[in-house]
Amino acid sequence: MVVAAGWSLAATGCSGKSGPGNVSVSRQRLQEVVAQRFPRQFPVAGMLQLKLHSPMLGLLPERNALNAVLQADLSGPVLKQGYGGHLNLDFALRYEPTDRTLRAHQIKVNSLVINDLAPAMSDMLTTYASALAEQALGQLVLYQLQDKELALMDSLNMEPGAITVTPDGLSVALVQKPVAPR
Repeated sequence: MVVAAGWSLAATGCSGKSGPGNVSVSRQRLQEVVAQRFPRQFPVAGMLQLKLHSPMLGLLPERNALNAVLQADLSGPVLKQGYGGHLNLDFALRYEPTDRTLRAHQIKVNSLVINDLAPAMSDMLTTYASALAEQALGQLVLYQLQDKELALMDSLNMEPGAITVTPDGLSVALVQKPVAPR
């Protein structure tokens, strides 16, 4: 998610393990940057509010994906009290060149569990789980690259390519930009 932070480091020569053909971002750095984007609140069926806290990220290199477990708090006027639980999901990453952002995509909800919630309300939440996950992560811009951060890559006529999840974090390939037709 924070490949962009690694690109910034690569551009300033502080990237550590990054080489000229890729940028590496550690799991710890991913966690730090993602934590800055939360908590976030989402309405559910116009009656409830679901508050999602900073996710604990896990790396799934065998599937080239990330896992996120987010603490979830459910409240609203139709409830007599607030409830806690968690949202567990997996997702891949993609780079969006039009606005130079890195985003989660292919989001798969593993579970949405709200403790001690009435079965009917729990079933309703399950119905909305995929839409809530898409709202929470799919539309969230995790980072937007600035022109100065891409100066080195631009000067070498390179751009971000494939994003690979490794046991230690992420590796982003830097590839040559396609030659524009004349």
